Amino acid sequence: METNANAVLRVPPAAPAEALAFFTAQLAFRTDVSDVYSALDDQDFTLVDTRGKAAWDQGRAPGAVHLPTDEIATRAAELIDTAKPVVVYCWGPGCNGAYRAAVEFAKLGYQVKEMIGGMEYWIREGLPVATDAGVERGEPDPRTVPVSGVSCAC
Repeated sequence: METNANAVLRVPPAAPAEALAFFTAQLAFRTDVSDVYSALDDQDFTLVDTRGKAAWDQGRAPGAVHLPTDEIATRAAELIDTAKPVVVYCWGPGCNGAYRAAVEFAKLGYQVKEMIGGMEYWIREGLPVATDAGVERGEPDPRTVPVSGVSCAC
């Protein structure tokens, strides 16, 4: 049997029906920073920053609720409405803290999604960052987002 030297196609793509099921499922579990930012005013979900206090103090998405992962099991019921979906985030794509937080919320019966990219991509896209001193907005990283806006129009 001949081996494909092309690293992309060494493992063939899934059948279209399998791809449809997989990618549709991904959308049920994840959302991105641009979509979260554009929907913050809708109040249809609760955005939860699951990082520790030091990270929260450095800056967070405006409107986020601070609930570190280790406290979700004991404090979620007092802070988070069970009738609304929860969107969790942590530092960024190199951190699986949002996954652990999503597991904790799901155990408690919440509908939950992960905000992919976390705080890292929130900042890299130039979105507003809140601290106790107020809200500031940095310059977007032109390697990660169109500098003319917060959407890649995908």
